[in-house]
Amino acid sequence: MHRANRLRCLAALFGCLIAIAAPSILDAQTSGQPAADDEKPYRIASDGTVDWPTFNGYRRYHASCHTCHGPDGLGSSFGPALADSLKTLPQEKFMEVVVNGKQDGEKKMPALGTDFNVMCYINDIYAYLKARSDGAIGRGRPAKYEKKSEEAAKAEETCMGSAR
Repeated sequence: MHRANRLRCLAALFGCLIAIAAPSILDAQTSGQPAADDEKPYRIASDGTVDWPTFNGYRRYHASCHTCHGPDGLGSSFGPALADSLKTLPQEKFMEVVVNGKQDGEKKMPALGTDFNVMCYINDIYAYLKARSDGAIGRGRPAKYEKKSEEAAKAEETCMGSAR
């Protein structure tokens, strides 16, 4: 019962954040322009080493999302190619769809706003998919990646700890 209340609170919080940001999102949604370089949610060193959030996003995407959206974000008969969608889809709209779900004809994206395995890592998943969308990383598991920082470990424990 206690966990269900926390999940509802988490979903409500994300819904409120999206509603508050909606007016500023509208302009970005209609522009269809890719994000500026300084807005990239990922970092890739000159030797190809990806930052921890991007690598973790790869891991989490393949744990929760690739069944419907295909390996490497390339889509399937069940879900669209997110690597293509994120060329123009703003991060806020991506978050809104993940949190609340979406129905498009017979295809349905379930609402994942109460799934800690997705919501605790939503920014990492987005970073990975945006890097794929921008062509910054190729298919497959990144060969080189930064170690998980203490800050990332604490954030994970805080978020996932509330799921227990």
